[in-house]
Amino acid sequence: MHIEIEISEEQATQLKALAHRLGVEPSELVRSACLDLLAIPSDDVLQVAKQVLEKNRELYRRLA
Repeated sequence: MHIEIEISEEQATQLKALAHRLGVEPSELVRSACLDLLAIPSDDVLQVAKQVLEKNRELYRRLA
C-alpha cells in the first residue's frame, strides 16, 4: 500500500536530518514510526496518541 502525506519544507528537512543520523531513508523512518504505532494494543493506541500530541503540542504548533 502506498500512502502520501504532505509536510512542510521545514518538517521535511528535519525528517531527512533525523533519518540521516539514524542511517535510514526518510521513508523507512516514517514507515517504522507508523508500524510502531500500529503495534500498540488497540486499547492503548488512543491514550498513547493523546499523550504524544499533548507532549509535543508546542513543537507541532511551531512546525505547522
